[in-house]
Amino acid sequence: MDKFLLQQQVLARLAEDLLQAERAVQTAHETATHVENIAENKYDTLGLEASYLATGQARRAEAIRQAMRRWRHFRPGPYDAGAGIQLGALVCLLDAKAQEQLLFLGPNGGSMHVLSGAQTVQVLSIEAPLGRAMLGKCEGDEVSVQVASSRWQFEVLRVH
Repeated sequence: MDKFLLQQQVLARLAEDLLQAERAVQTAHETATHVENIAENKYDTLGLEASYLATGQARRAEAIRQAMRRWRHFRPGPYDAGAGIQLGALVCLLDAKAQEQLLFLGPNGGSMHVLSGAQTVQVLSIEAPLGRAMLGKCEGDEVSVQVASSRWQFEVLRVH
């Protein structure tokens, strides 16, 4: 599996997300500044609400731009068994139901899914609980994560 191609898919998805966020910023800004939305009394808050929405969407767009910068500068290296799983690793986990899942540890994840051939790969940040739990682990190791009141167990099958 080519990590560079996975990285390109992540960047393409982020570009789509950015375009959508920028459109939302523009729409909310137009709504906030439209002449028909000027407040006529203190209960007329449509323009104010739209300006809050525009601000939130602008923050979202900036966060996506930052994620894109991190992904552009990211260079996933080969797996080093001595160091264990690190940023850039492509990991195959086996869960308690004997289901395999592929995870690509990147600088940002957001639980994004990309395709590699017919296989779905979940992009995960090392800041996510599962991403943190995998750091330093090697093939054959067990990974355990507490999610709310549940404990999830995985076995590391393969690392690339």
